[in-house]
Amino acid sequence: MSLYNYKLKPVDELTFTDDGMFQAVLHEPDICAELVERLLHVAVDFVAYPEIEKQIAPYFSTKGVRLDVYLKDQNKIIDIEMQSYPQRSIGKRTRYYQSMIDIDALMKGEPYPSLKDSYILFICKEDPFFDYDLNPYNLPCYTFRNICEENPDVDLNDKTVKVIYNASAYKKEKDSSIRDFLYFINTNDPGKDDFSNRLSETVKRIKTNEKFRSDYAAMNLHDWDITQLAKNDGAKEATERNARNLFKNGVSKEIIAKSLNLSLEELDEILKEAS
Repeated sequence: MSLYNYKLKPVDELTFTDDGMFQAVLHEPDICAELVERLLHVAVDFVAYPEIEKQIAPYFSTKGVRLDVYLKDQNKIIDIEMQSYPQRSIGKRTRYYQSMIDIDALMKGEPYPSLKDSYILFICKEDPFFDYDLNPYNLPCYTFRNICEENPDVDLNDKTVKVIYNASAYKKEKDSSIRDFLYFINTNDPGKDDFSNRLSETVKRIKTNEKFRSDYAAMNLHDWDITQLAKNDGAKEATERNARNLFKNGVSKEIIAKSLNLSLEELDEILKEAS
């Protein structure tokens, strides 16, 4: 979603994957634990998350990370993110989230050896990974661990895992419980899956909660204010600045043009003016 195309979605039209609703549903510990166990195949002893959207900003000058759901049990820290629209540089986003989680833990006095197992879990409605011809890899799940290129049997043992699900490829998922969940994410149809139906019913119940409706309106009013400030600052200037920064960081012209709704000719003009 571009800041310049911001549109407030009415509460009654919200689905599980929408910002605000996703956090509210997963703020119910039993649902959150079941989702984690289903998607990560790890046991969750208990769920503890002091804030629905934890802000990790260890230094006041650093860019903080707003985590959709940030939960802990005795041995694990898990960040769960819902991506209902395409995101650029998802790999670097997971890297930054991971670093902020670790810094947050260490600043509370934990020594390196006591850092908990850490999982970054992204649930994407669309495939975030493309080959050089911009064709999606079309895998239902991408799991990343640090490996040794010289000998894959050597384990770095840093206890970090990044798992990224692509709901658009749900038909290829072999695990039926995960396939049913990804189908729900992709279509908003819970089908016959018990867990997806629980999610759907929870969404309906939350929509009738007056506190949620009030909080959602306040959150979106704040976002709308930010959008107006961005517009006043100049959408054209921001687009040009983003285009130059992305190109400088090695992003291909095709992906930049697609992401910023530019033609290749318009992008070439912007880059030419900057040279």
